[in-house]
Amino acid sequence: MPIPLVLIHGHPFDHTMWHPQLTAFAATRPVLAADLRGYGASPPSPGITDFGQFAQDVEALLDESGVETCVLGGLSMGGQIVMDCYRRFPDRVRGLVLADTFPAAETPEGVGARHAMADRLLREGMRGYADEVLEKMVAPYADAEVKAHVHRMMTATDPRGAAAALRARAARPDYRDLLTRVTVPTLVVVGADDEYTPVSDAEAMHAALPDATLRVIEGAAHLPNLERPAEFNEVLGKFLARTDACP
Repeated sequence: MPIPLVLIHGHPFDHTMWHPQLTAFAATRPVLAADLRGYGASPPSPGITDFGQFAQDVEALLDESGVETCVLGGLSMGGQIVMDCYRRFPDRVRGLVLADTFPAAETPEGVGARHAMADRLLREGMRGYADEVLEKMVAPYADAEVKAHVHRMMTATDPRGAAAALRARAARPDYRDLLTRVTVPTLVVVGADDEYTPVSDAEAMHAALPDATLRVIEGAAHLPNLERPAEFNEVLGKFLARTDACP
């Protein structure tokens, strides 16, 4: 029986960032990809203070959807939320997919930068930020339609939700020790040209995890699932076949 796949989007995106994976895998297994609170169609939640609230939302989604166990995947901030989910309800997780993410807590400089960015987004809105970071989110050579999709997601995000999540991200715990205690298979995947979470971060996670596979997607930056969907889906499909076969 195929294991359900649950996918958690990054910041400042929404569930449509997983469109190539929903299209590829929904015919063979249940696939869930919801909007995090404050993103997409979910209402803003300025009171959010920690990733635990996101993890509780994910568990509530599992309950509402009747999903007992799943392969849980996330990209960037979504990968960090996946780690928090594993910390809170490991018995419901049959496999992890950690894409273009990293497990360390924020540095003091990073905390300041995230709060400053949250203030900026509340003050100015999303467009200027989206224009600035687009060609770091996806590679400068990415397909024009992919760039347009990513830019639309960023500019459509409510600044209140984005700011609240940035403040929660600034306060996130360090997940590095947790990774050494993960007991399920894990796929670590990263774009070869990712500047936000470079290949070295993925290699460090791969080394820390007891049972991990590392795949580097050439010709992609921070969003390889959108930039190189065929390659990403091939890697993910092989991993899902392996988790399906696990007792």
